[in-house]
Amino acid sequence: MKFLVFAEHHEGEFVKNSLGVLSKAASLGDADAVVVGADAQLAGRLGKHGAKVVHVASGDDTLAPPLPQPRVDVIAKLAPDYDAVLLGQSVLAADIAGGLAARLDAGLNWDLVDVEVRDGELVGKRPALQDTVYADVGWTSAPRIALFRSGAFDPKESGGDAETREVPADLEDYSARVKMVEQAHAEESSGPSIEDADVIVAGGRGLGAPDNFTLAEELAKALGGAVGATRAVVDAGWYPYSAQIGQTGKTVSPKLYVALGISGAIQHKVGMQSSGTIVAINKDANAPIFEFSDLGVVGDVHEIVPRLTDLVRARKS
Repeated sequence: MKFLVFAEHHEGEFVKNSLGVLSKAASLGDADAVVVGADAQLAGRLGKHGAKVVHVASGDDTLAPPLPQPRVDVIAKLAPDYDAVLLGQSVLAADIAGGLAARLDAGLNWDLVDVEVRDGELVGKRPALQDTVYADVGWTSAPRIALFRSGAFDPKESGGDAETREVPADLEDYSARVKMVEQAHAEESSGPSIEDADVIVAGGRGLGAPDNFTLAEELAKALGGAVGATRAVVDAGWYPYSAQIGQTGKTVSPKLYVALGISGAIQHKVGMQSSGTIVAINKDANAPIFEFSDLGVVGDVHEIVPRLTDLVRARKS
């Protein structure tokens, strides 16, 4: 099978989720990529993640802003030459996937966590019933469009150099009518984002007060990780929405997930249950989170976390 992967990039770096999807596609068949609004030098980096050919639409200033419609125009012209178009979940990618499905009258499966080629057919795996079961999903026509959940695949360097091909940016009239007048940026952080972090320290209502989130921040800093939060914390105004993990927040899959004062409601579980190792610290021995944690500590986070942070710092020094 031939796959075309949309490689999303921002500020000169490719999104980790896109690289993971590209690596997965390369393991299943011939994988090419498409990059919009970047130069050939940046696009060439995709070769080491398995891309054989990278289609580059550099164009003019209309392609530089992260707007979906110009990207739909570019990808729609390439898609008929491929069996499937794969995208990693993001706000931009979701808009592009929907636009492609409408433009090409193609089938779209979203929120996928895996995909395989079975008896010559592409089969996706999609969580259902709050991630308690997984359903096999397919497509009835080509090109197949698939949108993968953030963190579904880890980027792997399995390739070499990629051939870059410049493609024309023949935009529809209506695609050039939208102008981006301002782009908001997340507050500067010294650590990685929760989508890209290998370590996440997440806090819940069990921390007691918004000021106590310094416990999570200090431990995350010591571990070289990012800080996450539950919906209850975000709704209470203790922490920004960008850090929310769960069904109505972000889905993460770090190597280590440390939960501080989090009860483990199903809505939070679906956002972090694919983490490599889950450590929970909670004074309630009956908290549901202990049922799916690899290591559970029953105790007061205000006493345990500062000592743990000191031990991590001492070990690192």
